[in-house]
Amino acid sequence: MLSAEQIIHYQPSADLLNNRIILITGAGDGIGKAAALACASAGAKVILAGRTVTKLELVYDLITAAGQQEPVICPIDLEGATVDDYDELCVNIIDQLGRLDGLLHNAGILGQRTPLNNYRQDVWDRVMQVNVTAQFQMTQALMPALEKSDDGSIVFTSSSVGQVGRAFWGAYAVSKFAVEGMVQVWAEELQGLGSVRVNAINPGATATNMRAQAFPAENPGELKTAEQIMPAYLYLLGADSSDVNGQSIKAQAR
Repeated sequence: MLSAEQIIHYQPSADLLNNRIILITGAGDGIGKAAALACASAGAKVILAGRTVTKLELVYDLITAAGQQEPVICPIDLEGATVDDYDELCVNIIDQLGRLDGLLHNAGILGQRTPLNNYRQDVWDRVMQVNVTAQFQMTQALMPALEKSDDGSIVFTSSSVGQVGRAFWGAYAVSKFAVEGMVQVWAEELQGLGSVRVNAINPGATATNMRAQAFPAENPGELKTAEQIMPAYLYLLGADSSDVNGQSIKAQAR
């Protein structure tokens, strides 16, 4: 495993993800879009998952215009999708593509920035559904497709507020604590049993719509762009990290 500094400054080979099939949630915008473009540029066939088809189509167009492998558009709403939907997705992936080599859980929602004493139950339920339960259900359902890979990599998205509790981050922080725990449990259960590994990535302070929602007074020009933090994502999704399991990786120093 590379050091934290080496991961941040990782320089992937041009063909790092050649012939790899990678599903990315929230692929229509922000970090998910940047990850989809970066993975496609590195040779992957990308499955673009998200709830807004028009955004996914724009990413599809960017990838095909660059002459890269034609991606697959997968409309899915993590708030309303069922276990049957995820099972069907797995069947379709195996039937059409044969396997799944990477799964990046990028999609998530912020919820309220307010004291827990005042937190609305409906918002709490929605955040936990999208950020935790749906990701568990999708991973569980897609495991048969991942197990067909010689090097299956599952990457969940964490946060600094999911490692040290901070006031007013509510369900979002709790959901990220849950993600950190899920990664550790799943990684330990899979250790030594096959080729699938599970890790978490903390993108850090990045210029995204969610960041702007959480910190409306912050100057986005002082933050890293989604494109600038891609080295860590590519590292975890490629074979260079095949020995990394159960880790929580920072995508940037901040």
